[in-house]
Amino acid sequence: MAVTRQPGSFGPSEFQTGLCDFCGDCGTCLYGLCCYPCLGCSIASDMDECCLCGLSMAIRSVYRTKYNIQGSLCGDFWAVGCCPLCATCQLKRDIDRRKEQGIF
Repeated sequence: MAVTRQPGSFGPSEFQTGLCDFCGDCGTCLYGLCCYPCLGCSIASDMDECCLCGLSMAIRSVYRTKYNIQGSLCGDFWAVGCCPLCATCQLKRDIDRRKEQGIF
């Protein structure tokens, strides 16, 4: 049997939820609204990074690269710059879904 895909590699994809998909996970959105820095620390913890990194554009870019999610640094910059809460909640929703699917 030939190996056609390396373990841990992912085909090109999109984030599993939209940037403004608040109703997809109200708990994450409320968490972000009530304690935005805590949500960032939770993301950083999920990714084994420093707590200060959780709210940065860099962690979004690292995550996107790791899971081969389509996009660009410019897109990450605009998402985090224009609506940091939306971008952070989207990232946390995606992490949680990948955990449920066993691919995180």
